[in-house]
Parts: sequence; structure tokens; C-alpha cells
Amino acid sequence: MLILNSGGTFNKRYNETSGELEVPYDNMAIEKILYTVQETYNVAGVVYKDSLEMDSNDRRMLANIIRESTEDTFVIVHGTDTMDLTAEFLDEVFDERKIIITGAMKPFEIDNVEASLNLGMAIGYAKALKENGVYICMSGLVKPWKDIRKNKDIGKFEVVR
Repeated sequence: MLILNSGGTFNKRYNETSGELEVPYDNMAIEKILYTVQETYNVAGVVYKDSLEMDSNDRRMLANIIRESTEDTFVIVHGTDTMDLTAEFLDEVFDERKIIITGAMKPFEIDNVEASLNLGMAIGYAKALKENGVYICMSGLVKPWKDIRKNKDIGKFEVVR
């Protein structure tokens, strides 16, 4: 299994100089969570962006890394606003990979529970998953990407099918 970090709210940290939440160019949030588990996972930072800033070039970069990897199972940490767009893109490219996309509504630095739960669920689901496909793991749910969406009115993901 390979964990790919593309940034998003999950990773954001407060910059004391600018007074803003920023996506840092590191994997610190993921590494802190993984430090608590017995197993070792490979983590690669790919795109350190808010998902609203991601574009087709960023999605192609993710796809190229997945294509070139010897792994068949991937967890992608991604911003919540456009994870469905990335999921759709990856679903069109891959038939023989297991891809679980997760993130957080609040930065790990502010609320480490949600980010930890989502990453842990995504890893556990990836290990148990028998069928290839692209899935989203958020708000205590793991479903094929077409069956789950972010409800911006309530600030949670929900099943849509």
C-alpha cells in the first residue's frame, strides 16, 4: 500500500506570520498519525495544495505515480472540495487498482480526531477491500466514489445512492 499526500485541509497548519491556514510542503500530519501504529507504510508527498487549487495536471501527476507504482492499493489524502473530481478522473484511468481517497473537514493541527479516524478507516478498508475501484472515505463512511458526496450545508459527507 502506498499513501499519497496531495494536501488539503487535512494537512493545513496555522502560519503565525501570515495569520493564515496553509498547506505545508511536508507529510507531518500523516506521519504523526502513522507513528502510532505498528505497521510501516510508504508515504509520498505529491501535490501540496488546497483541493480548490488542484487542476488536471495535478490529477495526471497522481495518476502517473499510481501507474508507475508496483503497488496495487493506494490511499490518497486529498482536500474535500474536489476529491470527487479526482475520484472521477482516477476511475476513468484505472480498472485494476484499489484507490481510497480521504481527507478531513478540519485540519489535523486543530482537530486530530477526525483526520486520524478518516486515515485509519481508509487504511483498514484498503486492506480488507477485495474489489478494485475508487472509493471515498469520509465522515465514518466508505463508499464507491459515485455513492458519496460532500454536503456543504451540513459540513459532512453523505451517501447519495
